[in-house]
Amino acid sequence: MLATGYLRFARANARFLAFGFTMTFASSVGQTFFIGVFGPAVRADFGLSHTGWSAIYMAGTLLSAALLPWTGPLIDRLALRTYTALVCIALVAAAAFMAAVPTAGLLVLAIFLLRQTGQGLASHVGTTSMARYFDADRGKAVALASLGFAVGEAVLPFLAVLAIAALGWRTTYGGAAALLALCLLPAALWLLRRHEGRHREHLARLARQDHGGVERPSWSRGQVLRHGRFYLLLPAVLAPAFIATALFFHHLVLAEAKGWGAAWITGSYWIYALGTVLASLSAGPLIDRITAARVLPGFLLPLGLGLLLVWAFDDALWALPYLFLLGLTSGITYTAVTAFWAEVYGVRHLGAIRSLVVSLSVFSSALGPLAMGVLMDAGISVEAVCALFALYCVFATGAMLLALAGFDQPPALPAARI
Repeated sequence: MLATGYLRFARANARFLAFGFTMTFASSVGQTFFIGVFGPAVRADFGLSHTGWSAIYMAGTLLSAALLPWTGPLIDRLALRTYTALVCIALVAAAAFMAAVPTAGLLVLAIFLLRQTGQGLASHVGTTSMARYFDADRGKAVALASLGFAVGEAVLPFLAVLAIAALGWRTTYGGAAALLALCLLPAALWLLRRHEGRHREHLARLARQDHGGVERPSWSRGQVLRHGRFYLLLPAVLAPAFIATALFFHHLVLAEAKGWGAAWITGSYWIYALGTVLASLSAGPLIDRITAARVLPGFLLPLGLGLLLVWAFDDALWALPYLFLLGLTSGITYTAVTAFWAEVYGVRHLGAIRSLVVSLSVFSSALGPLAMGVLMDAGISVEAVCALFALYCVFATGAMLLALAGFDQPPALPAARI
């Protein structure tokens, strides 16, 4: 039944869903799971400590987070083809600059460009477009597009490790830039060739809303910031960015401490991707049936359990359930959190609202690797760090349950607009 529903939906919307998948997959070049495997080579090349490399990564990521509230909302104002073309060109330039970066100081700029264009804008385009243009099937659309994240996580880190060993880290990033230049922009624009009709339908829905239709009113970003429950949701919403980014950034260090081996941990990322795919595809129809607000509670529990496995066990086989559980949380995050903002706050200003959340997530992802690097340089074991992260998951889950209590109906708009 689940597979049949997805197949029917995918056949009816194959081109646009493929566009969403393409953009989320392309975002891998600026995601931590990809950049992280370059860490040991980059640190050796520039003579950086764990803390030094983490600080550079944090600085570039924070700059990206600061800019996203301005670059992200442009998706609400520019034609999707135009916005996508600009993002694709910028992503190619970012990967090329990373390959040629001459000094440690300029690594901050390289990381900023990769995080802004990859983690920030490419993923923003892929998921926001799905949440905006699909209503009844929003969950399935976001789930299918988010498979691009999972495929990138499963394949690219392992391939990057092999390429770095054979060709060096600079040539590997240069090769990624070349592939993006040859494939990404032409594919994305081709997949959007028939998008105009879908956009007209979207504008018609907004017009019905403006004239007193039954569709949910859309909140502005300012109104969301005045909504008290938004702040109770943030600790849980931001937890995967903070924790998973820290783990992926330092996975080779974790593997060394555990005696697992770099090839073993990166070669097992397909287990993480499997968990992501299963959780995302299962969550999609549930969201369409019972709403994202009912799917979200407890989504951090698999992550917390996986962290406890790292804390308690050293055998390399325990890396597999750890990665699978981490993937379960990521899959629900990709699907349910994205759908939640459209479901509760409407779609007219979805780009602005999501860019705010993405900016905060990027900010969290900047703090995670630095926090973990500082703790490890201070002599705190990887196991102890994972235990602390697990405790945070418990705290954040409690705050989310409090925020979602009585959230079956969309909240009323604030009395005054900002």
